[in-house]
Amino acid sequence: MRRPRARAGRPRASGIHSGITGAAALISAAALVVPAAPAHAAATPPPAPGKVVPGQRTATPALVEGLREPVRATGSAADAARAHLAEKRSRYRIADPRRDLDPVGTTAAGASETVRLQQRHRGVRVLGGQYVVRMEKKDGTRVVTGTSGKYFTGLSTGVEPGIGEDLAVERAVEAAEARLSTGAFGRDDGAEDGAAAAPPLTGTAHGLVVLPRGAGVLTHHVTVRGTDPATGAPVLHEVYIDARAGHPVLQYSGIKTFGAPAARTPGAAARAGAAAAPARAADDPAPEEPGVQGSGVKLDGKLVELQLAQDASRAEYVLRDHSRMRDSSKNVLATWDARGKNVGDVSGTWPDGIKEFGSPTAAFGKEATEAGAVDAHWAAGKVYDYYKEAHGRNSLNGRGMTVNSLVGVTYFGMPYVNAFWDGSKMVYGSGDAEYRPLSAGLDVVGHEMTHGVVENSAGLVYAGQSGAMNEAIADYFGNAVKTDASGAPMDSPDSGLLGDTLCRTKSPRECAIRDLNDGRTTSRSFLGVGFGTDNGGVHLNSTIFSGALWDIREDLGRTLADKIVYKALTEYLTPLDGFTEGRAAVLAAARALGVPAKDLTTATRAFDAHGIVPNWELAIGVDTDQLLGRLNVTDTNTGSGGGWWAVSTSDETGSEPYSIWAGRVDGTGEKKLISPNDGRYHTNPATDGKTVVWAARGPGGVDVLSRPLAGGPVKKLWHNRKDVHDLRVEGGTVAFAASVRPGLPLRVAYLRPGDEAPTWMDTGGRRNATAMPSLVGGKLSYAKRTYAHLGRYSYSVHVRDLATGTTTVMPQLGKPIDMGPTALTSKHVYWLADETDDQGRRALRRANLDGTGVVDLSKEQAPDALYATDLTASEEAVTVTSQVPASPGGQPDNATLAKLWQFPADGAHRGRVSCNRGEQSAAVAAGGKRVIWIDATTGYGDLVTRGRPAGNCG
Repeated sequence: MRRPRARAGRPRASGIHSGITGAAALISAAALVVPAAPAHAAATPPPAPGKVVPGQRTATPALVEGLREPVRATGSAADAARAHLAEKRSRYRIADPRRDLDPVGTTAAGASETVRLQQRHRGVRVLGGQYVVRMEKKDGTRVVTGTSGKYFTGLSTGVEPGIGEDLAVERAVEAAEARLSTGAFGRDDGAEDGAAAAPPLTGTAHGLVVLPRGAGVLTHHVTVRGTDPATGAPVLHEVYIDARAGHPVLQYSGIKTFGAPAARTPGAAARAGAAAAPARAADDPAPEEPGVQGSGVKLDGKLVELQLAQDASRAEYVLRDHSRMRDSSKNVLATWDARGKNVGDVSGTWPDGIKEFGSPTAAFGKEATEAGAVDAHWAAGKVYDYYKEAHGRNSLNGRGMTVNSLVGVTYFGMPYVNAFWDGSKMVYGSGDAEYRPLSAGLDVVGHEMTHGVVENSAGLVYAGQSGAMNEAIADYFGNAVKTDASGAPMDSPDSGLLGDTLCRTKSPRECAIRDLNDGRTTSRSFLGVGFGTDNGGVHLNSTIFSGALWDIREDLGRTLADKIVYKALTEYLTPLDGFTEGRAAVLAAARALGVPAKDLTTATRAFDAHGIVPNWELAIGVDTDQLLGRLNVTDTNTGSGGGWWAVSTSDETGSEPYSIWAGRVDGTGEKKLISPNDGRYHTNPATDGKTVVWAARGPGGVDVLSRPLAGGPVKKLWHNRKDVHDLRVEGGTVAFAASVRPGLPLRVAYLRPGDEAPTWMDTGGRRNATAMPSLVGGKLSYAKRTYAHLGRYSYSVHVRDLATGTTTVMPQLGKPIDMGPTALTSKHVYWLADETDDQGRRALRRANLDGTGVVDLSKEQAPDALYATDLTASEEAVTVTSQVPASPGGQPDNATLAKLWQFPADGAHRGRVSCNRGEQSAAVAAGGKRVIWIDATTGYGDLVTRGRPAGNCG
């Protein structure tokens, strides 16, 4: 059978799981859609002329160095670059560079020219397909010195979509909602009682894109924007929908934050977004006013000079700096007062009504200081100057774009401890009682502005390893600017701290968000997670790579190291590069700069010390038994029953639509292909050991299908336009949750053998919902949300006897404000109950099936309370998925990832199911104490099992 590569995902409190968009949505944290290229060999002497490093799964080389090949073509640098690739077709294997490579941009520095070319397959853009040609120009002639990047020669997919953009946008919004906090009971459309609901997420289609997996996957690229309806957090998701079947095959957040996004708080009230207006564009300079030199006091008490403008219309001085780009684009560095704006209202849009910070005199006073405006404006100038003086770069895009900083955003008026680059501007949080406004850190400002530099050069995709390198480079340059400005010695143990100046009372080391000297390595520290968690570990794993870069800076000195890293970023790296390609780029850049052999050896040792070597992923150990490796899927779940498991997989490259496979829990016997290979995505399987049921998504909607494990025809049970969640099967009866049309919440239903239509659990109103079913012993359990008034709800758990039609409502020990999944056994019903708005802690509750004996096996208000998101149960044990949020201003780590905890049926004690250090998701009980789940430890998504708990894991 196929051995697909896998993707890592994360469970959700709703029972609708999410990785990219689902709990079994396993996305490799080791590489986005292609495996990493081998690292360059340990360097000592310069490479021989024309040295070629092969690419992986492509005939085009990943890196060519040491060239001195004249280009005969005249015209632009892009024309010359494509002419070179055409002339050397036997080396590059690019059939028609003029047809298949579009110029992205040319960067010139002295005599050097770097041309970036975007791959197109039959006219359609290829995600991450970018090739770079480096040249020198002198006296009108050009010489090619090297090339690098990714050009995918194995693509053969057709480019005619099977679904239109409108359906793709609908599916993308649905996928984003499933990944967010709306999935538990589905969307509340706010149709009754005049209660205002959050505006729905909106999607914007950007045309067709080919994902370079195997022969290629044709997708619609959709950007989904808005506000998380449950938490108010900003949403800016890049979603790729299979253009033939309509399934979401890739999703990640485009918001580049300084710290990992804070955990969502279940039950938080939704808010409406503000109206938007376009920000000042880079090619639309502000009217030039006289520049004025002013001053202000930073939050550390230091008086600093500020470049200002006199705004005649406001009759005051404003934080608008004309001086730095006066002789080029005439654009400005401007600092805007966003106090009072919710973070969800400013991400990816420009909020109405904000103005640049102003003052009646050129000496800005206490208000601007306390808001963080003085720090933001001063620091933006410092970072601009660094890139201009050290690297000759004019602003973030190299062409003098406007630099806009929004300062003081909050979270619905409450503190917001974070900062981010959203693709056009920097946004700084207000801080809180401990953390100053985030603009108070020069390294924070440098970090966010560097995201803009990365976006306008290598364009590293903000997910998985490429996203971790994006973060690593932002950390490196942000900290370089701060360290140089402060005069701190590089050999100081505190030189690698980021965010260490933000705190009011904590020491720098206690305050720091990250430490580039933390010594993390790939084999010991890499954390495999899905894109639903920290975009695939962009913060979790960044210091592995930034640590190597910082070691190089300590060993080779500030100036040389910065030049090497900047050259690697702007002239070598391309969007999908991972850690080993990053290593190769840095070492190649060093060679191109003529770095001596001893220094090249030093740089090589820095990468070796952090474990960034070829095939480093193979060194990661686990304590589990693998049932099926590298699933390579997203937006799907696992199933188990009667000694069998069922799961979705793709092919080895991840390019085929998903199929359902089944196998024995004990690992014996042959695995069975259950679903047809018909171009649809077959997901969310369930089995009772006799039958497998699943959902098949195609352009016309979703079918619920079934097939006996012993073989036989596939039977269609039901059709729906929208997705079907939480499928369960027992003795021919099938249960699930679904919404029948957009805007309506979920409802639980069941189908008995021979039923032509589902029997729906009554909700008593269009705003009410039922969800998260479990089916055992002829009984059906589910959670119910009932609308009360003014946007408030009550929550309950129901157990229905399908034979008699009677329903028992389980008593609660308090008054839940949210409800988690349910799990049935022959004696008990278990569920997760949230009764206090306390950052996600939940009680594990158990009752007898008649509603008696309600007890908490794990209390919500206890020192060891679980941050429970999912559960599954057998007769002997109940297993809970728990994910601890990082503290405000803190950095997530292995302890904050989704882990499995198991209790015996009486709740007498608990222990970790597995001590694997990666993310654990989509767990399902497999009889006794055995659990099956999808484990992301290796950087892939593997279907694994353990027969007994591992204990407390030290």
